[in-house]
Amino acid sequence: MNLDDLKYHKEHTWAMVSGKKATIGITDYAQDALGDIVYIDLPEVGSSAEAGAEIAEIESTKATSSIITPVSGTVIEVNEKLADSPEIVNEDPYGKGWVAIIELDDASELDELMDSGDYDKYIEEEAK
Repeated sequence: MNLDDLKYHKEHTWAMVSGKKATIGITDYAQDALGDIVYIDLPEVGSSAEAGAEIAEIESTKATSSIITPVSGTVIEVNEKLADSPEIVNEDPYGKGWVAIIELDDASELDELMDSGDYDKYIEEEAK
């Protein structure tokens, strides 16, 4: 996966868009900040997702956090492997650690998201 092809949300989630579908997950920055991930409460297939709202919860040895979806639409698939092996998100956040696939309601929402260069600058600013 080419990280330059992803779109990023300020809540440290990413979207990889293919046609009318977006695969979403958390960024490497987010998984690193969370530490060892021990549980993910996945969204239900068929549920609605609204950009900027919580779609799932993720628990680590440090904290429980919300996973914020960068796009709106309908959840059409979830990564069931994460139910038994949530640590996959730590190991491969942009690959095998994806969280859900959403059928997009409005592709124009993607224009509101950051590209990889903007996201890198954003996390540098946040670290200051």
